[in-house]
Amino acid sequence: MQLLFSVTWGTVSGWWTPVCLLLALLYAWLMYRQPVSLSKAARYGLFATRTIAVFILSFLLIAPLVSSVAYNPQKPLVLIAQDNSESVKLFGLSPDPAPKLIKGLSELKQQLGDQYDVREFNFSQDIKDGLSTRFDGRQTNISSAIHQLNERFVNQNIGALVLATDGLYNQGSDPQYEAKNLKASIYTIALGDTVAKRDLLIGNVNYNKTAYLGNDFAVEVLAEAYQAKGENIRLTVAEDNKQLFAQTSAVTSDNFRKVIPIKLNADKKGTRKFTINIAPVKNEVSVQNNTETIYIDVLDARQKILLLYNSPHPDISVIKQSIESNRNYEVKTSLLNDLPQLKITDYSLLILYQVASGSSAALQTFITKSKVPVWYTVGAQTDLPQLNAEQKLVQINSGREDMQEVFAQQVTEFSLFTLSDSTRKKLSQLPPLLAPFGNYSSNGAGQALFKQKIGELPTPYPLLSFSDENGRRVAVLTGEGLWRWALAEYNTYGNHNALEELLGQSVQYLTANSNRQRFRVYAAKNIFDEGESVILNAELYNDALELVNTPDVRIELKSRAGKNYSFLFTRNGQSYQLDAGTLPVDEYRYTASTKLANRAFTATGQLSVKPLNLETRQSAADHRLLYDLSKQSGGQMLQPSQISQLAGLIRRNENIKTVVYEDKHYSDLVDLKWIFVLIVVLLSVEWLVRKREGEL
Repeated sequence: MQLLFSVTWGTVSGWWTPVCLLLALLYAWLMYRQPVSLSKAARYGLFATRTIAVFILSFLLIAPLVSSVAYNPQKPLVLIAQDNSESVKLFGLSPDPAPKLIKGLSELKQQLGDQYDVREFNFSQDIKDGLSTRFDGRQTNISSAIHQLNERFVNQNIGALVLATDGLYNQGSDPQYEAKNLKASIYTIALGDTVAKRDLLIGNVNYNKTAYLGNDFAVEVLAEAYQAKGENIRLTVAEDNKQLFAQTSAVTSDNFRKVIPIKLNADKKGTRKFTINIAPVKNEVSVQNNTETIYIDVLDARQKILLLYNSPHPDISVIKQSIESNRNYEVKTSLLNDLPQLKITDYSLLILYQVASGSSAALQTFITKSKVPVWYTVGAQTDLPQLNAEQKLVQINSGREDMQEVFAQQVTEFSLFTLSDSTRKKLSQLPPLLAPFGNYSSNGAGQALFKQKIGELPTPYPLLSFSDENGRRVAVLTGEGLWRWALAEYNTYGNHNALEELLGQSVQYLTANSNRQRFRVYAAKNIFDEGESVILNAELYNDALELVNTPDVRIELKSRAGKNYSFLFTRNGQSYQLDAGTLPVDEYRYTASTKLANRAFTATGQLSVKPLNLETRQSAADHRLLYDLSKQSGGQMLQPSQISQLAGLIRRNENIKTVVYEDKHYSDLVDLKWIFVLIVVLLSVEWLVRKREGEL
């Protein structure tokens, strides 16, 4: 780092400096102009000392500034990201070349020398520090790895990214989109083989995760075969070792794909586990991708939800599709004027989209007499005084009809239900909704999941709130524009998972207590992926149907393999929550128990942890993706045998160079302590000399 100093001026002109010098000379001359008993040398010395001291003091009065400029050179960052997923080990590297690859990557730091800052990482679903020889990642997300590195080293001198991978990913968006945000050259190490090896596999399984008791349901299996012409694909479906379906198909080419439709019957309720298998053939590269397990929830019936509105709006279809992504729910949308044609008692939840129940006498009567939960959604068409009169959860006082943009700001203290970390992160990044302009107040008995953030300013105004009013659960969403969230999430992530989870969990909470159960225990979802934390929630109600969490709640989980797991719920707000961590792949039944006022309560249920076989579904590497990533960024694609050339390529890349950052800083000269010390020393020396010479 190089540091330079200079003096500059603030509000007073630097032309006063000669004046300060003249004043100092004049003052010193007046003191020592008369003949005194000092020697000539002493007089001149004291004259000079007084001149310098007075000059410095007067100079400080014009408030000069010291300008310091620091030049900080920053070496170019070379980031190494190594794919640590299973597909690399299964189809890309035999045990011997794997250490050679890691050794070649780790030697790059020594080859580049001190002129470069080399950092090493490995990734599968997320990025981790250091290189790895484990190759045990169950999912691959290349775009997320690039995004996380770009965020971690934002505003730093990223010169190059060395990406060692087979180009296969099964999570996240196309890495080419994320790579455009990384202002650095990408050098890809092309692992694996682009020629598919001899293999029979299940490429994909399409099915609905929910079916209804007594109905048939369809499953579509994509069967694939590579370098196996003349063989047969023997596909079977079994449940509890009982074969339910079998079909044989002839393989007619070396690159064979066939969709096999299967029809099964939901003859018993609960979580059903079906094993789909393709019989292996001789010399297959892998048999891990020959089996796929699916889980289907068989339900007695769907809960019906009625969504009422006054006029069409794009939010309506978004709400309907998001809720119906959970097959437990069926949403009926209807104009308020068509309400007389409906049997309103069939519905377990009412969603009033910019509608107040006072607009319909029949609707108001039904809500008043029943305990059906109601979800109010507020927008430009909402009659706010009428809304305030119908519910106590949120009161909106507005003197005009203006709308304003508000972002979702999550409330960490919310405890009625749980959203996943990925959903909370996504929702915080979505565009604003439109909320009525005005003052908002909340019922202290309710809880807000989100509050409004106007621009960058957090507010106490609720955006999405929930409460239980005299045994009826109520929700109020104070903004419209959910269609914006749906479009933004799909554009960024390629799905609507966050919005579906938000609306699904909200509906689940609102309808959960419709049967007035005093003690409920339910999993965040019925089927968890392998490696995913198992989350369970519990609710306990007293005789007044108020949430309490005074007593302890214990739970026992038992797998089909016979292994037992015991946990104690933690208190979360007014209810309970349990993070059981990751559990082995299996089906589990659970029994929870507690005791309130000498009365024992129990609740039972089931959940499943399914295996992830995503890494075994494709054996041919995607080197085209790696070539495109390198080309669009100014880098180059290399084979593993060419890693030794990488250091030379980086050195010759003129875009990868040390960057010098200039940091300029201004400070008042009077703030420098050594100036004060100098003045004291000068005046002290003058005083001592004068005293010694008898001039004091």
